[in-house]
Amino acid sequence: MDALHLTDASRILAGVVLLTVPTIEIGGWFMTRIVRGLVPMTPFQKAFARAGHAHAGVLVILSLVCLLYADAAGLTGAVGWIARLGVPASAILLPGGFFASSAGRGDVDRPNGMFALVWAGAAALALGVVSVGVGLLTA
Repeated sequence: MDALHLTDASRILAGVVLLTVPTIEIGGWFMTRIVRGLVPMTPFQKAFARAGHAHAGVLVILSLVCLLYADAAGLTGAVGWIARLGVPASAILLPGGFFASSAGRGDVDRPNGMFALVWAGAAALALGVVSVGVGLLTA
């Protein structure tokens, strides 16, 4: 079996991404408090908290996979950076948008202007996965 060889960029990014996992774990603990009714939230806020937590976990794993594929495809230059940074950026922006756009006290029942982060995260995700996908198909 051949050894896995990561570029320095992917190795460093993977290390940083892995260090975010404890924050997702803390979010999971907080979610248990929410579902037990220990944190006062509207149904809308609960739904956005779940969405933020779920997106964080899934996108962190996808980030790690895309780093491996970007290296396997030999992506370099601007496309290489977009491929390596797009999905990790989305793992910050998408969940952050869900959390920030539902923040507040009282009868919060719809997202505030911070929902723009969700769209920015979706764009970063699309750029990242398309860059990796096209890179793999053309390698």
